[in-house]
Amino acid sequence: MIKQLFIISVLSLLIIIQMFAQTDHKIVIDEDIQLIHLRDSVFIHISWHQMDNYGRFPSNGLIVIKNGQALMIDTPMDNSKTERLTQYLRDSLKVKLSTLIAGHFHNDCIGGLEYLQDIGVESIANSMTVSRCRELELPVPSIPFTDSLIFNFEGETIECRYFGAGHSTDNIVVWIPNKKILFGGCLVRSIDSKGLGNLSDAVVNDWDFTIKKLMKNYPIVETVIPGHGNVGGPELLTHTIELVQAEKKK
Repeated sequence: MIKQLFIISVLSLLIIIQMFAQTDHKIVIDEDIQLIHLRDSVFIHISWHQMDNYGRFPSNGLIVIKNGQALMIDTPMDNSKTERLTQYLRDSLKVKLSTLIAGHFHNDCIGGLEYLQDIGVESIANSMTVSRCRELELPVPSIPFTDSLIFNFEGETIECRYFGAGHSTDNIVVWIPNKKILFGGCLVRSIDSKGLGNLSDAVVNDWDFTIKKLMKNYPIVETVIPGHGNVGGPELLTHTIELVQAEKKK
């Protein structure tokens, strides 16, 4: 059994390496979904969505693949895109999605949760996210935590942590210490962002203090993934603080 699992894992890895070697680190799944190879077994999933007030825009999530299993951080914004992404992981990369981490209660984090629950994927979220989902009669993540949760995903340490309010009252970040990768989600703005985006559930007064606590806790961050826009480094954190402080002066 162990030998079979090892062979499956090696074959999956070879398939992934071959695909990314041929596509310059990018796989276009369809017109709405892409995978970007970030490092080793970590990939960004980018999905595009159309909204009347924003037009067509991309959202970022993360996928960690180890030993034939996949962990997803944030879903695409609806069940259909989430299903297509999950099926691609299964059919083309030969991996099974087993775990979701939801960054907060907005649909760019849990828009595909209903589909994932239907296929038996476990879902992790801040207890405040769980409560908010219940209030709004949204699909409810199955595993709540308070403040922080550190677990082993197929040999990769994953840390979920709540530092405070910002984009929303419940937003968390996910830290992969061995890779020095921080998934900031919508708490963090991309370097080309000129403002803070959707403020409908934001706590602007707390936002910069939350980022400062995050920076103090993770001083060795190398890669930062925002909820929308291009990946960067620690400069995204300082840029977000500057945007928050500018918003406070308005």
